[in-house]
Amino acid sequence: MIKVAIMGYGTVGSGVYEVFRTNQKSIDNKIGQELRVQYVLDLREFPGDPVMEVLTHDFEDIINDDEVKIVAEVMGGLHPAYEFTRRCLEAGKSVCTSNKELVAEHGAELIQIAKDHQVNYLFEASVGGGIPIIRPLNSSLTADVILEISGILNGTTNYMLTKMSREGLNYDDVLKEAQAKGYAELHPEADVEGWDACRKIAILTSLASGNQVDFHDIYTEGITKLTKEDFLYAKKMKCAIKLLAVSKKVGDSYCAMVSPSLVRKEHPLYMVNDVFNAVCVEGNMLGASMFYGSGAGKLPTASAVAGDMVDAARHLGKVVTIFWNPEKLELVPVSEMTHRFFVRAAADADAAKAFGDVEMIDAGIRGEIGFITPIMTEGEYAEKAKNLDIISMIRMDA
Repeated sequence: MIKVAIMGYGTVGSGVYEVFRTNQKSIDNKIGQELRVQYVLDLREFPGDPVMEVLTHDFEDIINDDEVKIVAEVMGGLHPAYEFTRRCLEAGKSVCTSNKELVAEHGAELIQIAKDHQVNYLFEASVGGGIPIIRPLNSSLTADVILEISGILNGTTNYMLTKMSREGLNYDDVLKEAQAKGYAELHPEADVEGWDACRKIAILTSLASGNQVDFHDIYTEGITKLTKEDFLYAKKMKCAIKLLAVSKKVGDSYCAMVSPSLVRKEHPLYMVNDVFNAVCVEGNMLGASMFYGSGAGKLPTASAVAGDMVDAARHLGKVVTIFWNPEKLELVPVSEMTHRFFVRAAADADAAKAFGDVEMIDAGIRGEIGFITPIMTEGEYAEKAKNLDIISMIRMDA
């Protein structure tokens, strides 16, 4: 028998416990022995919940039990998740997590600590919820040089953008509806400002490059400035507006950013709607591949955490190699990234002339013009736009 613990009994933690209660026989068969939840750590009480049989309020119960070999960290946030994770690894316990904030900040460090103690730090659920993307990057695609990763990595914003597109609603109205349905938090900044997607693309770029990518270095722009007029233009161009996280290989490094983007109908991400996520990966040998599924939610995320726990059980005493060194990768400045840009400007502005050979777009909105620029770098766009009366800009695929 292998004993495990779950730290945190919120949405994901309760989901992990449910996965074990529901699929216990199947999990045991796949491992070849019993995998049992010995502790669930939470400060709260849950009267009437079966978890009360294994609930503890004391982290030391987990640390001091040598029979606990695997721990799920689903607490969220940096503290005390970092301290608890580190102590578990140093005590010879593998840790599996969905905590993208912790992985993005301390991933390389915790992987090395795990390696030093002959255990594993696994984090499939930290990006894409139930979508398998971490393991493919770390195993199936290791023979490839990853040229580009682009994805819809946040279910909340994708739901909101889908509603704005389909129903012609403004941002504020859609946010209120998303909060009422539980898709958006009361304080939604991590989602709507793009920070959540930023941490996730940092993790993916770290795995693609093999070095630590600091998410603070990634240019990030959210969806809060989008209006229903932007979606009128998008429909005219037969495009969808998505919050894309993109990382492209440039020389020996990568250039990464998060921003709203116009996605053409022919692109596989065009049809990814509502709370679903998708990640497109291009390798120099593989070509293009796409990973799609439920990017958030209790059971999809819990399934990924439980899957890592099964993997950890199969590798007791063995280290799963993860190519992620603590040496920081210096990202290529975002000013060097190339796109076409869709621009809305005041009708009396000379904006179109400043950008040369543009494609004009008429969405029937009075008092302004819309156009698509030729391909240019972010730096070139900024230089041309700095003295013009620009209403808004959205990036497009080059």
